Amino acid sequence: MGFVQGLRCKECGAEYEKIPTHVCELCFGPLEVAYDWDAIKKRVTRESIQAGPLTMWRYADLLPLDGAPTVGKQVGFTPLVKAERLGRALGLRNLYIKNDAVNHPTLSFKDRVVSVALSKAREFGYTTVACASTGNLANSVAAHAAEGALECFVFIPSDLEANKVLGNLIYGATVIKVDGVYDEVNRLCAEVGDKYGWAFANINLRPFYGDGSKSYGYEIAEQLGWKTPDHVIVPCAGGSLITKIPKAWYELEKLGFLDEPVTAKVWAAQAQGCNPIVSMIKSGAEVMRPQRPNTIAKSIAIGNPADGYYAADICRKSGGGADDCSDEECISGIQLLAQTEGIWTETAGGVTVAVAKKLAEQGKFGKDETVVIAITGNGLKTPEAIQNRVVAQASIAPNLAAFDQAYEERYKLPVYAEAASI
Repeated sequence: MGFVQGLRCKECGAEYEKIPTHVCELCFGPLEVAYDWDAIKKRVTRESIQAGPLTMWRYADLLPLDGAPTVGKQVGFTPLVKAERLGRALGLRNLYIKNDAVNHPTLSFKDRVVSVALSKAREFGYTTVACASTGNLANSVAAHAAEGALECFVFIPSDLEANKVLGNLIYGATVIKVDGVYDEVNRLCAEVGDKYGWAFANINLRPFYGDGSKSYGYEIAEQLGWKTPDHVIVPCAGGSLITKIPKAWYELEKLGFLDEPVTAKVWAAQAQGCNPIVSMIKSGAEVMRPQRPNTIAKSIAIGNPADGYYAADICRKSGGGADDCSDEECISGIQLLAQTEGIWTETAGGVTVAVAKKLAEQGKFGKDETVVIAITGNGLKTPEAIQNRVVAQASIAPNLAAFDQAYEERYKLPVYAEAASI
């Protein structure tokens, strides 16, 4: 391990040492991790990866640590599910769900980025870690900080879903509720980080944190037999994940690990109540206009996404695009995935499924093309979204006659419209 050369500005190319920083001092562009790819080529093969652990750390040599991970050793290598019934509902024969709703330990893809960020924080010698979060990141930072015996502060919007707040408190983190939207929370955290010198997973550690997302892309390619899909639909909050998935694929292509060139089209999914990236793509704008979020999809409700421009750019360059959905469509997306594939996703996943459905109806996918939907979080975290939409069909006495009567009155499980003909 240890192929990181330093940091490099994504805009001007200025180079920096391996330090906890994320913004170029010359042009204020974002910094990225720079790797020694020649050295990696000499050491890493498809066979060496396949011989590794059944976690994201089978790709350790392609991730930005100098040593072995010290937290999150069991994260990743989540299922790539062939979604037969959902595929039939959408008219697609080769539809897959990349299911990070079962990621260890906090049931979201954020466990990937946090395991890298907090392992890196320990390499840098930090003893206190923190984050600004819409929920999933805070849960993951709190859990991994507990594992790593690190003091932890998480800053969240005060209207966050109750289960996500509970998912911070159980790990012993100090939870700071802020009366504002995520972007206001994030600005506060930048000031706190400067004053107190803490390791903020998604601020001063952002270059290392972001590269943890590459593992999601590596896994998709390996699980498809060292090929990339024709299309991938990704929920967008800060915009990092949607840029790192194709980045991972191009790295595998550079290493000669893929059997075919990368031709995947990338599609962004957002809620209509917070869709700065989608709006930018649809309007053809070169500048993103920040928004004030107003949606039930709180985990992706970032009105001024840090990587928004780059997210829009990768969608355009790949030949993909973007779409959004209403809160009602989001709820329907959650139900559709649950009632076809038995996967309960949170609101971000509902948005992604709803957008995939829209894109399929618009004819964006060929019936035989390989399509991957990115599911990034678990529905157990956001029961509020659907609790008024699902009710028990009957309440009966404990005897067969009572059931017979209820059955005859047609108390049967409801079937979601799109799944009814399957």
